[in-house]
Amino acid sequence: MTMKRSGGRILTDNLLAQGCDRIFHVPGESFLAVLDALHDIPAIDLVTCRQEGGAAFMACADGALTGKPGICFVTRGPGATNASIGVHVAMQDSIPMILFIGDVDRSMRDREGFQEVDFPAMFAPLAKWATRIEDAARIPEYIARAWRVATSGRPGPVVIALPEDMLTDTVEATDRPRLSPVERSLSPDALTPMLDLLRTAERPIAIVGGAGWDAASGEAFDAFARSWGLPVAGAFRRQDAISNTSPVWAGNLGYGPNPKLVERVKQADLILAVGARLGEATTDGYTLITPDHPGQTLVHIHPDAGELDHVYRTDMAIAASMAEFGAAIAAVTPPHQPHPAGQAANAEWRDWSTPQSREGVALDLGQCVAAMRERMAADDTIICNGAGNFSSWWHRYWRYGHLGTQLAPTAGAMGYGVPAAVAAALRRPKKTAVALAGDGDFLMNGQELATAAQHGADLLIILVDNGGYGTIRMHQEREYPERISGTTLANPDFAALARAYGGWAVTIEQTDQFAPALHEALERSGIRMIHCRTDIAVINPATTIEKIRSHRPA
Repeated sequence: MTMKRSGGRILTDNLLAQGCDRIFHVPGESFLAVLDALHDIPAIDLVTCRQEGGAAFMACADGALTGKPGICFVTRGPGATNASIGVHVAMQDSIPMILFIGDVDRSMRDREGFQEVDFPAMFAPLAKWATRIEDAARIPEYIARAWRVATSGRPGPVVIALPEDMLTDTVEATDRPRLSPVERSLSPDALTPMLDLLRTAERPIAIVGGAGWDAASGEAFDAFARSWGLPVAGAFRRQDAISNTSPVWAGNLGYGPNPKLVERVKQADLILAVGARLGEATTDGYTLITPDHPGQTLVHIHPDAGELDHVYRTDMAIAASMAEFGAAIAAVTPPHQPHPAGQAANAEWRDWSTPQSREGVALDLGQCVAAMRERMAADDTIICNGAGNFSSWWHRYWRYGHLGTQLAPTAGAMGYGVPAAVAAALRRPKKTAVALAGDGDFLMNGQELATAAQHGADLLIILVDNGGYGTIRMHQEREYPERISGTTLANPDFAALARAYGGWAVTIEQTDQFAPALHEALERSGIRMIHCRTDIAVINPATTIEKIRSHRPA
């Protein structure tokens, strides 16, 4: 429509036109005109958060679940700098997101006014596009372009600064219609060279998950891999790229992978990287697969042509959306006999992902994950976690369902799990959102339990409390054994804290206490916390601090 409205109303009308149904924000005086406009648009759910970093993480998680840009509004200066962590995660994770920042009046710019920052300059290295809207009449143009940029090619974040006075201008503007995805077709014939390579490969493997991956792509690739007997490994924290029930699922790469999977990748003569960037974590610092990968053939499929040959020399590069690629492989005639490697790799993963009891460990997290597997369906559970060694038990032992059952930042950001679980609970209320957090990780955004309570989100928090920054302590013991410095934490009563937010909570210290606690938690609704007190000496699923010390160089 074309009519005179405030900039704030033009903005909200055009967000609604593009399909926005939820906004995460921390209010600021710099975008009051937007909040006022939202008062009359009940179709957009306004989620009020407690800190801008948490709000940005929620938008990032929402974008991961929907494939549409997660929307976040914050105020200038401190609000924007707090929210920058979510922009960084969205960029590294290839997730569509738009961050709107209320800015100083146009007449006040370049005077270092109150909380003034040059946001296009600040966010240029962090986002796909960072800009400022100077003319309210052009808001529809900017929103449509931001939507397209955030979702096209390699998805990612867009940052838009909104001068406060621009939002109060009353002007005529012509709204833009909703954008449809740009559809291209990838002929199965275009895949002929890839299929020829696959037919002759003796030790093939696929590494999947990443930019633009969706549920249909995962199902199509799973069916393709099954018919060819192709082992499928997930890139770092892309373990829900295909359902882990697939008979060719080989496990995940990243930190602490199955040594047999690592060896399988090293010995592969053909690597199909589909959607994955083959980043530092997935490739163990670009050593598991080197940029020139001598003796290995690399076929790289990615939606952004600029990513192809950016780091890795490719033997065959295919620029295609995951939807295009999925449709093309679905039309491929499978071989008469699948390769035996898929089934063999899956057997190796099943053995690796089956937790064994650890003698002398009071609270064995591996057995806790086993109890969760018995009680909770993978496709009905969304596991959300930030960074820390605590997550490694779930990365190894939990068996993820179809896409949308894992929310975990490949950027390795702490404090992500709780906000992501809030966003997941609101977006997928029929599933169980589980926030996994360490003690250090939880207190970075634990305040968002207030957001969960205010908006009626049902979530389960499993808090692993070992009294320290476990990952850093592990590296510290490896590099400077027995010289503990700066990694010990003095913690509050986490269960009491959860109750203060109106939740149910229990503290456990023994393995046999976990299953009953989980049962009771799942019988309840709202905020539920199982506070697990563990021993930092049991530093991850594979080793202990004592063993790390004993293996230090002479």
